[in-house]
Amino acid sequence: MTTGVTVSLFADEESQDALPEHHVSMATQPLAARMRPQQLADFIGQEHLLAPGKPLGEAIRKALPHSMILWGPPGVGKTTLARMLAKSSGGHFESLSAVLAGVKDIRAAVERAETRKRVSGLGTVLFVDEVHRFNKSQQDAFLPHVEDGTLIFVGATTENPSFELNNALLSRARVYLLRSLDDADLLRVIEQALHDRQRGLGDRAIVLADAAAQRLAVAADGDARRALNLLEIAVDLASEQEGVLNIDLGVVELVLQGSARRFDKGGDVFYEQISALHKAVRGSSPDAALYWLVRMLDGGCDPLYIARRLVRMASEDIGNADPRALQLALQAWDAQTRLGSPEGELVIAQAALYLACAPKSNAVYTAFNQARADVQNGSSLEVPAHLRNAPTDLLKSLNYGSDYRYSHDEPGAYAAGENYFPPQLQDTRYYFPTENGLELKIREKLQALRELDRLSPRQRYAGDAQHRKSD
Repeated sequence: MTTGVTVSLFADEESQDALPEHHVSMATQPLAARMRPQQLADFIGQEHLLAPGKPLGEAIRKALPHSMILWGPPGVGKTTLARMLAKSSGGHFESLSAVLAGVKDIRAAVERAETRKRVSGLGTVLFVDEVHRFNKSQQDAFLPHVEDGTLIFVGATTENPSFELNNALLSRARVYLLRSLDDADLLRVIEQALHDRQRGLGDRAIVLADAAAQRLAVAADGDARRALNLLEIAVDLASEQEGVLNIDLGVVELVLQGSARRFDKGGDVFYEQISALHKAVRGSSPDAALYWLVRMLDGGCDPLYIARRLVRMASEDIGNADPRALQLALQAWDAQTRLGSPEGELVIAQAALYLACAPKSNAVYTAFNQARADVQNGSSLEVPAHLRNAPTDLLKSLNYGSDYRYSHDEPGAYAAGENYFPPQLQDTRYYFPTENGLELKIREKLQALRELDRLSPRQRYAGDAQHRKSD
């Protein structure tokens, strides 16, 4: 069923030695637990790490264990690979969950590993699931025992280790990035479960329609454990005719009611998707922008969060090339607040499409950052005297406001040759309008004004300002 064909299953498959599952009876375990691969030949996916010559695969095949961090989404085989590493090296597999364990549990696990090594010479592979949940002190508790060889540390995380794990721990472990399974991989996972008579469903007569298999694979969203859980529910709901369980598309759709796609609301997947949306808008790809918008909404993202990000995109990537983009983004935010979901989401989609199609300019964004850098890296320059207000006689006597030129009294309402910077920054430019959209007109206007400055006999130079200050 590698391509999702209709399958009737009574295939024979030799049973293999099962890895211990904390002494839980095989019959009472969920299908996903029973179908945990026992050897690399049965493992599906992660060819970039497990193919011949690849580092993780060779570590397992050649019994060369080392401490590592397995980073990837749920259901891609992190726990299974840790078990295989322990089995191939002849070590004892011990597991901790960072959600439930504390420093006391870590110390107890280390003590067992020390005793095991001293008494029997047996090594320990300590697997820590959700290792990013441990704080700094808890992570530091592993360091001396990893260094002295008491244990091989294998941490599993769905979060970016660069942000969530201590540098000291990362320096002692190799990081492997595991990928979501594609639909073809998930169809193979389903096929395995249907054919395996010892651990899977192969001792039952099951017909899984092609469309149903494909729908299960897509709904699993890269997660093998999810695929097997959905399959197990589908078997329970399937109709039986003459001793055969028939799983068609209708049964699968019933299973999937209310089932949301994978979305972590704050982890790597969340920020990867909002990054993809932002880049699609910036790249003027309205269709891709709409796809990532819907993906986030489908996963449960707060529409108001997306609306806020669109406001940022309107300023950062469009700016004055089309000021209407900012206005429309703000209106979409307001519409979502007033209407709620799902009505307001259509307005957010409208705004996203407009932003993607609008002319692009990051001139405002670049100018702001350059001006901020000058302010942060420079001294507190004084306001030139001619730009200061002079509401009192004392301030007037100090030449505050002296020679200030009121623009509206000048030809074209522009005081040609005037300087509004501190003298040290005179002629500095931050804003460089592009030739896109409205900014082309802004660019042409500023060029014309600078030409008036160049020709003006009334240019205010830094030296003049310094001279007035010394007077």
